[in-house]
Amino acid sequence: MQPKDSDLANAGSRDSLSTLFRNRNFGFYVGVRVATMLGQTIQGAAVMWQVYELSGSAMALALVGICRFAPQLAISFVAGAIVDTRDRRAILALSQIAPLGSSALLCALTATGAVTLMPIYIAVALVGLTSAFEAPARQSILPLVVPHESFQRAVSVGTIAQQLASVIGPAFAGLAIAQSGVAPAYAFHVALLLGGLVCLALIRVSADDSVGGTVSLAMIKEGLVYIWANPPVLGAMALDMFAVIFAGADALLPIYANDILGVGPFGYGLLTSAKAVGSLLTALAMALLPPVVHTGRALVVTVALYGLATMAFALSTWFPLSLVLYGLTAAFDQVSVVMRQSIIQLSTPNELRGRVSSVNGVFVGASNQLGGARAGFVASVTGSAVFAVAIGGVGCLAAVGAIAFFIPSLWRHRFDDKPTVRAAAS
Repeated sequence: MQPKDSDLANAGSRDSLSTLFRNRNFGFYVGVRVATMLGQTIQGAAVMWQVYELSGSAMALALVGICRFAPQLAISFVAGAIVDTRDRRAILALSQIAPLGSSALLCALTATGAVTLMPIYIAVALVGLTSAFEAPARQSILPLVVPHESFQRAVSVGTIAQQLASVIGPAFAGLAIAQSGVAPAYAFHVALLLGGLVCLALIRVSADDSVGGTVSLAMIKEGLVYIWANPPVLGAMALDMFAVIFAGADALLPIYANDILGVGPFGYGLLTSAKAVGSLLTALAMALLPPVVHTGRALVVTVALYGLATMAFALSTWFPLSLVLYGLTAAFDQVSVVMRQSIIQLSTPNELRGRVSSVNGVFVGASNQLGGARAGFVASVTGSAVFAVAIGGVGCLAAVGAIAFFIPSLWRHRFDDKPTVRAAAS
């Protein structure tokens, strides 16, 4: 018998945020999350500063993103299969070795004045390679350390940690670089990862949730077939990918700040902060509120609102309104992130979560890269950043309509739906 919406809401209300944090394993999981995300933002800020300091080239900065994403894309499907056959905590721990070692090496090279662009690019590529293992392992562990009714709240808490890291990390890196140079920023990244490894070692997962098997092409295919055979999972991934490809406006923010809104670098910083604030406040609200029962419906509606808010932002010429609208795009996007993770992680059997999370990671990574490229290309061809962002919002709405029409089971998906039976790979 399916529980009533009120039953789920009451269960979510009883399961307070304080109750979630009394979960010892989740507390250590958050510790890992905070240490990893804060360290990544510090290392990323230090790398970008040092690359520009050494080269003075925008192209050299662009290569940083390519060096990080290309290895991750190349190994993602294999990494997901490995995550589904080995101890996920061990994989998560091993995935920290390359970032830790790369920062230690860059710290030493920087301190001795021997650093060049090549070791930086190699270090970034290694971080991208190991992130293909880190993300699916981390995401697959979360459903094993929190009860089902706490999952949405747990995802929101993780997002709060991520958003705080995105604000604190670069600021700390900038302060460290200004005071003592780049080397201490790398050293702090090493210290954070060591702290995260301690937290990870203290997480306990039931032996009943262990995974096994042998990595093979058939196993990789099984993950892809499962996604294709389960429309809500496929629809959630596709909806997020097309929304970001069409409606992402981040790449054109400098043009908006300088040429459209006329607010210069300070206004550009405020626009960027508005996105972080919108996401952070929404994540906090979702951490405090009961779980959303109609996850599919909430996902479709919030992605549509994301597209509408993007269109409104594109057309706004009043800076205060633009700040609010850009914050709203982040707020709607945050709701969709929690709904998407709920659908993907809770609808997928434990033994397939690594492979499914890897495919989702490819969707997210590709959408971020292609979204910026799409916006820049359209703005370049048409000579109008406003048109590029506005037409992207229209494209987002069209994608929402198409996916809702062709995958109606996504709209019907509920938080209490059980994982679907595994699809055969053959």
